[in-house]
Amino acid sequence: MVALVPAEAPGDERGAFLNFVEVQRAALRRAALGLTEEQAASRPSASELSLSGLIKHVAEVELNWLRLAQQRPNEKQRTQETWNEAFRLVDGETIPEILAFWDDVAKQTEEFVRTVPSLDETFPLPTAPWFPKDGRVSIRWMLLHLVQEMGRHAGHADIVRESLDGATSFELIAREQQG
Repeated sequence: MVALVPAEAPGDERGAFLNFVEVQRAALRRAALGLTEEQAASRPSASELSLSGLIKHVAEVELNWLRLAQQRPNEKQRTQETWNEAFRLVDGETIPEILAFWDDVAKQTEEFVRTVPSLDETFPLPTAPWFPKDGRVSIRWMLLHLVQEMGRHAGHADIVRESLDGATSFELIAREQQG
């Protein structure tokens, strides 16, 4: 069985954070393993969440945090009017397209984290009641937040998937390893 959390290289704090982020990404991706577009878009529980919507949302959230840290405009920035589109596929979007987009975002995140001079570097946040009061966070904080955000939604994805066809995360890990 493949380890769910890769071993830490001693002293490699960046690698440890990136590994934990990747484990959460993999859990979300795995929840859609073997499903059709229709199954992944369905909402079989009391929640409004679907697997394809969760994957799209988390990919866009990661991009947003990356762009905030880079202090660059977010090309996928949502407005109040388009916020609900972050939780569902629209305009012919497909799971493979969203996963490819997320792969690109993940690569950009890793490159940024590996090259930033220090995880202690901070960046400004927009004013919002859910952000820290001083309006700045470190790269380290961002990585911990990504683990938290993705972990929360990976749990949602587990529930949605199990509601669809009874498949649990351990069964999906076994399927994934079998090829």
